[in-house]
Amino acid sequence: MTDTRYKYLDRIDSPDDLKKLGVDELPAYCAELRQFIVGQLATNPGHLGASLGAVELAAALHYAYDTPHDKLVWDVGHQAYPHKIITGRKGRFATNRKLHGISGFPRMAESEYDAFGGGHASVSISAALGMAIAGELRGEPRRAVAVIGDGSMTGGLAFEGLNNAGATAADLLVVLNDNNMSIDQSVGAMKGALLKMRLSRRYNKFKRQAWSALESVPALRRFVQRSSSALRHSLLQENNIFENLGFRYFGPVDGHDVAQLVRIFEHLREIPGPKLLHVVTVKGKGYAPAESDQSVWHAPGTFDPDTGERDGGSVSTVAADKCNSQPPLYQDVFGHTLLELARRDSRIVGITPAMPTGCSLNIMMEQMPERTFDVGIAEGHAVTFAAGMAAAGMMPFCNIYSSFMQRAYDNVIHDVALQRLGVVFCLDRAGLVGEDGATHHGAFDIAYFRPIPDVVIASPLNEAELRALMFTASQAERPFVIRYPRGRGEGVAWDGELGAVEIGRGRILREGEDVAVLSFGPLGNAAARAAECAAERGVSVFHADLRFAKPLDAELLHDVGRRFRHVVTIEDGVVTGGIGSGVQEFFTAHGYDIRVVRLGLPDAFIEHGTQSELRALCGLDEEGILKTILDAGK
Repeated sequence: MTDTRYKYLDRIDSPDDLKKLGVDELPAYCAELRQFIVGQLATNPGHLGASLGAVELAAALHYAYDTPHDKLVWDVGHQAYPHKIITGRKGRFATNRKLHGISGFPRMAESEYDAFGGGHASVSISAALGMAIAGELRGEPRRAVAVIGDGSMTGGLAFEGLNNAGATAADLLVVLNDNNMSIDQSVGAMKGALLKMRLSRRYNKFKRQAWSALESVPALRRFVQRSSSALRHSLLQENNIFENLGFRYFGPVDGHDVAQLVRIFEHLREIPGPKLLHVVTVKGKGYAPAESDQSVWHAPGTFDPDTGERDGGSVSTVAADKCNSQPPLYQDVFGHTLLELARRDSRIVGITPAMPTGCSLNIMMEQMPERTFDVGIAEGHAVTFAAGMAAAGMMPFCNIYSSFMQRAYDNVIHDVALQRLGVVFCLDRAGLVGEDGATHHGAFDIAYFRPIPDVVIASPLNEAELRALMFTASQAERPFVIRYPRGRGEGVAWDGELGAVEIGRGRILREGEDVAVLSFGPLGNAAARAAECAAERGVSVFHADLRFAKPLDAELLHDVGRRFRHVVTIEDGVVTGGIGSGVQEFFTAHGYDIRVVRLGLPDAFIEHGTQSELRALCGLDEEGILKTILDAGK
């Protein structure tokens, strides 16, 4: 795996270069491309399994279609590394997901071959349909292709796109990349329907025979192609969800036979109207460790490419953390605490949209499968499903990554908050997440939840506080948001007796006289260290952990308003509309003449890099906080 001498790969820097190869040379090129990806990701972690599974698919699409004139839209983008390498980014691929390097997802600003940005699931069909119709309206006919995984097909937006596209004459091809996986195993009725299509050999054999027979009667074959769905069913016995939605369904076909894929795409590009090709692939294809444990090797961290030995995984157990003397991951504290709470209260259930391993709901899922629910990549449904359970007397803990919760905002307002239902939203990956970049940073949740009436918004200072807030939320009987970051806690003891926190009550961590620092969430630990350094430099700092963005601790803020003229607020979210805005609004409403300096994320989309690099860029590391405190104390 470590040999870097390539016969084909070093000659290919664009789709035009790729087309200079003969079709019979493409398998060897794909093998080199796969080898290159494994070697690169061994030292620079990224999304490995999905990209290995899409190598032949990417090569065949660029070989058969005229990109970038024809538009190729990759859903989510986890599988787009081969696409990036084919389209001129091999030389920069070592910078993938690094600060100032190329993005780990498709990005329009990065390349003309990235027809649409990626990062969130289920968008490709709608976007590609828009491109196809826009081309017609502008007199620029072009083919549009959406590549979507079976996991993303569970999202409601995918069905909305299919429904709309099937009623048009748009030149759209949907490539359903079916590997029976999203990050974890795919779930839901769509999984069963696709499995039935894959296994229905009798149906597919009859269909192939019928089409072959029609080849001798071209006029009849064209008539069948253009006929109504009902007539096609009668002549060819076709009956699946995609045909019923107005698509011409083809497949399933082997997604790793690159020569066959090229032939199929060359035929499909000449067939007008909406079409769907069902392609069966293997996540992690061609690299045995990734094939054998597909969930772990979705994003495995660094590893030895020759042995497959991983240096560290994306998910660690608490037991392993104790053995390694490392603090636990916040997500693991959530998982173990939820299981403990569920054992105490039979009303508690766990819900996640396709992220049981990513958020550690799998810990409860292994012990109480009947009370844990993976609803697929469907955040809006997850929220309203939780609301229905709460309305029927249960206590749902709904775990959704902060940036993914944005997709369910209407559901939170209308289905949960308006009815004051006791749903607990645990927002994993709040704040700056690191290398996944702007599409995944949990930047907006404080600001978008603050205006919603009756919603509690809390964030823990450390893992012990996360456990206490989860217990508090289980007793609250009202909408309750707990946000916490990606990564590890502070190493404090957290598995003692459960105790509740008073809602809307902060706590004073340090007394001082010159500057008041009001922090929210785990950034309070960096603020505490910065306050200590400021004291050594002669600036006396008062420091309070607000704990709650809503309701704010009015008693604490009145005390600060009476005593201080200089206040610094610190949060791992956008400053526009965040907790600093709430504090400033409070002081203004009560007539306090205070200069408030708000530290947080700027009014801009933050690029990818490590968490520590990005916090430093935003002035949210210890050094940046110290500088702000010292400036405020002048």
